[in-house]
Amino acid sequence: MLLAPQAYAQSSDQKHYLIAQSDPDEAFDPFSDYSEFDEDSDEEADVNFFRNGRFFTVGLAGGYTGFTGNFADQYSAAPSFGLFLSYFFDLRLALTLGFQTGDHAVKFSTLNAGNVTNYTGNVSLTSINFDLKYYLNTQNVTRGLADLNPYILGGLGQFYRTYTISGIDSYSRDSTMGFDIGAGVEIPLMRKKAYLGLQAAYHYVNFSDENKSYVQGTEKLEKNLSGDFYDFTFILGMNF
Repeated sequence: MLLAPQAYAQSSDQKHYLIAQSDPDEAFDPFSDYSEFDEDSDEEADVNFFRNGRFFTVGLAGGYTGFTGNFADQYSAAPSFGLFLSYFFDLRLALTLGFQTGDHAVKFSTLNAGNVTNYTGNVSLTSINFDLKYYLNTQNVTRGLADLNPYILGGLGQFYRTYTISGIDSYSRDSTMGFDIGAGVEIPLMRKKAYLGLQAAYHYVNFSDENKSYVQGTEKLEKNLSGDFYDFTFILGMNF
């Protein structure tokens, strides 16, 4: 059966129209199909962070500072106080800026021509710490342990020490850089708007006089002033 030229032209136009409608290039919409996430896992992680994560925290700290080595005999353990600020990169990693200070009684003895001289006074220790905190994965542990938000930390610190010795009008001050390692937990409060933290940290320091055996050039120390220190700290903080 032969088709009239007009009918054949209409049929041909319909075929071209159907082909054009099914063209995959025409079906792509760059605005509706575009996504800034390359993978679904990236999108899920970001959504989870915005819903459940913290951007930064501010905390007041109070605790106890003790000493190792000869410092344990020469410095008395005492309370310390401070302030902590943390910025969160994601749910697991945060950068913390910490400030802590405390005063400790100090006593040491020197020998000079067979005579023993005992010195007593006060030593003030202040530190500024930059630490990275990594929060451990608690998905496979019980709910009670997961709510503790355990973490480990490591970083650098600048440590300042000031001596005030009885019977000596002047004071001495020195400083050194050191390393921090530690661990802690954070217990959520007020529907996760605040937290109570418990942190233990060890500070490795090496002051300039740790290898010196003499005071004022002539008096020999019975024990060198050397050692490191540690602290146990309670932190009451707010989440933002």
